Amino acid sequence: MVKVSTVIPAYNAMAYLPEALNSVLAQTLEDFEVIIVDDGSTDHIKDWFDKEVQDPRIRLVSQRNRGLAGARNTGIRHAQGQYIALLDADDLWHETKLAKQVKVLESSPAVGLVYTWMRLIDQDGTPTGKYVKNQVEGRVWKQLIVSNCVGSGSTPMLRRECFEILGNFDENLGSYMEDRDMWLRIAPHYEFAVVREALVDYRQHPSSASKNWNAMARSAKIILDKTLSTAPDDVSPEELEALKRKAWGQIYLSLAWKPLQSKEKNYQQSREFVQQALHSAPQLRFSKELLRLQATALLLRLLGEATYLRLLKGFHMMRRRWQS
Repeated sequence: MVKVSTVIPAYNAMAYLPEALNSVLAQTLEDFEVIIVDDGSTDHIKDWFDKEVQDPRIRLVSQRNRGLAGARNTGIRHAQGQYIALLDADDLWHETKLAKQVKVLESSPAVGLVYTWMRLIDQDGTPTGKYVKNQVEGRVWKQLIVSNCVGSGSTPMLRRECFEILGNFDENLGSYMEDRDMWLRIAPHYEFAVVREALVDYRQHPSSASKNWNAMARSAKIILDKTLSTAPDDVSPEELEALKRKAWGQIYLSLAWKPLQSKEKNYQQSREFVQQALHSAPQLRFSKELLRLQATALLLRLLGEATYLRLLKGFHMMRRRWQS
């Protein structure tokens, strides 16, 4: 059996896919396979694959477009590895990622999922100086309801049996929070672990946020209702209600960013999401995330997007210098 199966969903991703694949091929752990899932692309991914990819460990599977969840599921069905690692086509792995995650899983039988920290990069691959460093591990079900500690779908490695026992990604959720739904289904049965190193570069795209906020909220409701209905026996109804309110607070706060990140700014919609967040979880009023959101909205309105983005780029440059 292959040690690790890497699943890369690709939908019109040729701008970044070769670089993502190269980051897998550069891994210090070499016992892996790669399944690239062409999810109905129109950017000639098969032509590129046939001409440029020679490594026998890499396979291309083509299908009609089924979305991120459907593409991941296809890759998992074709996977032959003991462990499954997911990589989005526009993200990058650092060379020791697979080796360090395999070491955790092989030394900790109770762990079903191990994730890593992330470094954020811009559209061109330049580090912004910002990192996502979650510390949550062990039995994480309660924390995971409130916040997705795993972060990007490019960070986790999972035991193959997680999917065999609990099923694959829920394709009814489209491309909204289907990964968090999967982690929440795994969490009651397995421990989570974290490698405290930034081993993933997560690419942020300007103005890439979806405007389908209602679909995001719908997915969130489906996931929360499903998760809370199967809560562990040691969680009281009162604690369950408190977790639900905190979760909705965080969800609405996350949604409040989307109207600011879209090309056509919708400040009113952002404010409405903030009010919904505070109604569910009043303690968020003085949170760093809310203050950052409000500062961003103010600067965008005062300076305009072009000037704001120039200032943000300058801030990223200074932050990288401070960190070096």
